[in-house]
Amino acid sequence: MQLGIFAKTFPGTDPASVLHLAKSAGFATVQYNMACSGLGAMPDEIPDSAIAAIRNASQSNNICALSATYNMIHPFTDERSKGHRRLGVMAKAASDAGIPMLTLCTGTRNPEDQWSHHAHNNTRGAWRDLLHSMEIAVQYADQHNLLLGIEPELANVVDSARKAKQLIDEIKSPRIKVIFDPANLFERENLGEQRRIISESLNLLSPHIAMAHAKDRDADGNFVAAGKGVLDYPHFIRELTKSGFNGPLITHGLTAEEAPGVATFLRQHLST
Repeated sequence: MQLGIFAKTFPGTDPASVLHLAKSAGFATVQYNMACSGLGAMPDEIPDSAIAAIRNASQSNNICALSATYNMIHPFTDERSKGHRRLGVMAKAASDAGIPMLTLCTGTRNPEDQWSHHAHNNTRGAWRDLLHSMEIAVQYADQHNLLLGIEPELANVVDSARKAKQLIDEIKSPRIKVIFDPANLFERENLGEQRRIISESLNLLSPHIAMAHAKDRDADGNFVAAGKGVLDYPHFIRELTKSGFNGPLITHGLTAEEAPGVATFLRQHLST
């Protein structure tokens, strides 16, 4: 596996400087965010000079994906449409910069925060809107020869491995891949239940996983840096390896100061 980190963990708006900090902290690849180029995370336009700077910076530290998250089931259609337009901008940028995958947020009916749960996420209408949004995303991915990473996350409409598999089966596009983050599959579970959820989810999704994420949860269910919580990392890494995954393992939910220690922690588990 290739050890990586969210680029926006580090300060700066120059991609070469940000990627240098990531490499110095012990990471061989990054999941990039346009904020690291001094732009919005999902800008309306991206200058050619910004694309060139990202492409040049990636020669010294690989960029495995570009964050392109917006609320794909926002309750207001004009907000969804704005997200679709911006996704088209991001897809062209990723292609021009040589970045192979866009990472998405399947979304929530919460109009204020795309990472917050809403009771209507499980409605038929929410799923219908997700299918429509994903069909648009697949069109962009086909046009620009990209992969699309979806991530099962408790707060979103795709809140489980089963829902991720259902989406893949219904859309029927090889462009759709899974980002597997075990800390997004539970909040507070005992070790036995945690291990069961991780193992069963990996068994179901293993043919589709293109990236894994590494963060943690504390005993109260809050997100913390990998190795600082209750997640059974030996079990997770062992099961991830057994599933046949050999792609980028990207850590996030940490500070720049924590990054070198997390790199050491993850590297130790990858070597066992």
